[in-house]
Amino acid sequence: MTTAEHLDTIDRLRATAFPTAPEGGPGQGGGPGHLLVTLSRTREFWDDDGSGREEAADQIDAEYGALVQALTDRWGEPQVFAVDSLLDREFAGEEIPEPWSEVCNTTGHVHLWRVEERWLVVYVAQWDKEFPYLLTAASTVTDPP
Repeated sequence: MTTAEHLDTIDRLRATAFPTAPEGGPGQGGGPGHLLVTLSRTREFWDDDGSGREEAADQIDAEYGALVQALTDRWGEPQVFAVDSLLDREFAGEEIPEPWSEVCNTTGHVHLWRVEERWLVVYVAQWDKEFPYLLTAASTVTDPP
């Protein structure tokens, strides 16, 4: 997909009402106060010797960089938020609200903008090294914990 298509999807995401109950699954769906959408994905890496993963990472990073630049042109400099500490807190027993729990389980950092009453979050997710890279966007009213 192109950056223009990603921006169109993000505009629709921001205009969509939040579900009243959890729906969808990892990387797609949402619940009260948040929505997630996968903008782009690479292939899976179950039988990869590592070379395909590196090429896919470069490709998804380029898409991510272009999207971050387009959103920066639109809304100004983003906050870059490291979410590693959220995962540590979750492992220690703290309840981390969605979408932040899913986010911290799939990435180390996000770019986020406060746009009107919602946060717009973009990041590259990966559940484990065999799984695809997912260029993901989230819209939420829940402040980063």
